[in-house]
Amino acid sequence: MSVAMTIPLVDLIVAHKELEDDLMTVCRQVLQTGQFVGGTMVESFESQFAEFCDARHCVGVGSGTDALRLALMAGGVRQGDTVITVPNTFIATAEAICQAGACPEFVDTEHRTHTMSPVGLQEYLENECFFDRRSGKLTSRRRQKPVTALVPVHLYGQMADMDPLLSLAARYGLIVIEDACQAHGAQYFSRAESAWRKAGSMGAAAAFSFYPGKNLGACGEAGAVVTNNEQIAKQVMILRDHGQTVKYHHKLEGCNSRLDAIQAGILQAKLQRLPEWNRRRREIAERYNRIFAPLADHIESPWEPPWGRSVYHLYVIRHLEPKVLKTHLAARGICCGIHYPTPIHLQEAYRRLRYRVGDFPVAEKAASQILSLPIYPQLTLEQQTLVGDMVLDFVQASAHRTVACSN
Repeated sequence: MSVAMTIPLVDLIVAHKELEDDLMTVCRQVLQTGQFVGGTMVESFESQFAEFCDARHCVGVGSGTDALRLALMAGGVRQGDTVITVPNTFIATAEAICQAGACPEFVDTEHRTHTMSPVGLQEYLENECFFDRRSGKLTSRRRQKPVTALVPVHLYGQMADMDPLLSLAARYGLIVIEDACQAHGAQYFSRAESAWRKAGSMGAAAAFSFYPGKNLGACGEAGAVVTNNEQIAKQVMILRDHGQTVKYHHKLEGCNSRLDAIQAGILQAKLQRLPEWNRRRREIAERYNRIFAPLADHIESPWEPPWGRSVYHLYVIRHLEPKVLKTHLAARGICCGIHYPTPIHLQEAYRRLRYRVGDFPVAEKAASQILSLPIYPQLTLEQQTLVGDMVLDFVQASAHRTVACSN
């Protein structure tokens, strides 16, 4: 087996070769109808994706960032509000909160799932907030502003532990907007309902991204808001189209975040394959788990809790020297990523929030140890075996260096 072969983190070329005829058919249909923005192709995708998520409504928008921003606004978040989320997510989560006029405050994560800690959320609500006597609103001690919403992030394809988060949100009167941008098709077993629930079906609304590298990706930018709340769906529809209810009659100050018909058609074609693609991702993840089981003292594989069915948007391991391992693999033609190397509260862009190193120790420690290995439905057994062999080589070489140093 040659180590000269290149294995990408995500292979977008091979995935689209499988669908080339279907995707070209979509383009021809759009060209023939002239419906480039909105129209029946968008409506058809919205209907099918809502059904896929076990939700009543889906509203296509321009990106996942827009989806979260508009969902927050439609859900009732107002200028100056505080919105709770986690620090270990792509910066778009915080951007959307700020662009909705609010300000993020953070809760630490759980070590094994990398998602919001229910215990951490409870401690935040009990210790970092109070009910203002005059307004009767839950208020942030840090900012002296109302706390109105909670954004749990379903990370790497794994849903957050929603039951306790929803329970706390209900107790404190918080709107819950799921950041499901990495969780298309992920499932959660609700102990409260004794039923499996899909990502996007549990909060007041959810944001999905269809960036090309997602489990369900467009051939460009696209996103969607999914909700069971008709009023939220209608509000997002107005906001995405310059605040219009009727052409040139603007009820609100909105924005331009409409889903292109070509992207909707592409997503509709891919949606038919998504269950099978997610199944393959789970198989690849299980194979990685078996490969790395003998290396448990050195490599920590992703943990899937009994209440979760991950769709493995990313396969993220932990190692004490992830950057060194990444360099080792890159030299052998294997591309890896780090999602994400710097938590949001320590990013220069959010220095104004006045957080410090050590404020969220679980998320910060994870950021120093995580490494994303190649995973996509078309990853071959040969490619995956090579990845496993190269990780094993690195671990063995590291052990030899350690022994040599101790002698």
